[in-house]
Amino acid sequence: FVSSQVEILDWETKKQLCFLDKVEPNATIREIRLMFHKLYPRWYPARQSIKLDPKGKSLRDEEILQHLPVGTTATLYFKDLGPQIGWTTVFLIEYAGPLFIYFLFYFRMTFVYGLDERFTSSPHPVVNLACICHSFHYIKRLIETVFVHRFSRGTMPLRNIVKNCLYYWGFAAWLAYYINHPLYTPPSYGKKQINFAVIMFLLCEAGNFSIHVALSDLRRNGSKTRKIPYPTKNPFTWLFFFVSCPNYTYEVGTWISFTIMTQCVPVGLFTLLCFIQMTVWAKDKHCTYLREFKDYPSHRMPIIPFLL
Repeated sequence: FVSSQVEILDWETKKQLCFLDKVEPNATIREIRLMFHKLYPRWYPARQSIKLDPKGKSLRDEEILQHLPVGTTATLYFKDLGPQIGWTTVFLIEYAGPLFIYFLFYFRMTFVYGLDERFTSSPHPVVNLACICHSFHYIKRLIETVFVHRFSRGTMPLRNIVKNCLYYWGFAAWLAYYINHPLYTPPSYGKKQINFAVIMFLLCEAGNFSIHVALSDLRRNGSKTRKIPYPTKNPFTWLFFFVSCPNYTYEVGTWISFTIMTQCVPVGLFTLLCFIQMTVWAKDKHCTYLREFKDYPSHRMPIIPFLL
């Protein structure tokens, strides 16, 4: 093979940062990142965005130099993504927060509701049930993060962790404050409403977990190759027949059931925001599937069967 030369420029100033000589044409972008890292130790691979065009998309690690639209001398552009944090760590921080914050309100800490004896316990069993369900949801998420999820991208910018934590932690405190408030009133239809919501909650949690396992199985042995997800023998995965992102469908269902269970306005508002955000994610994922797979099932919708 004829060796290639790689010139790496700053994406903003166009100043040359380095010139790599005698690069194998079958070298991957990951290997080029490592070469660049040796010259600039502070810019570790996860912090680097390597592009063909200053305003274009970042090249993937597995892309091969000779398959890119470049000649024997390739000009690439570098952008510093800033300090990075691993996705596993991100999720553990995001999900552990709501779990513990909720307990501050559930146990009626004196700095939350005051010292009045009437405020030390709740007469409504649904308050205890809501705490169990909320805790179960986030414990499940923590377990999935450690044992189930496989991340296509290893890191995210460290600065985003503050924004993400404010969202998850802030809403957990807001929900918990009202659900555990001494003046909280139970659902209008009593046990029937609560029992229905609990059954719906458990089914959605089981469905969400099943979808995460099915998606994880697509990337066994550390593979980063994208595949079309299909239903398995597990009935909870049959939602793949109708939507591209049933994990989001089940997640929204979980919070709808929690809203019905608690009959609490802040929970309903949180559910609405979750639905809006997950619809955006689902549409993006759906478009990615359509773009990457010509044989992608045309009847699937992003998040709601037959509608959205």
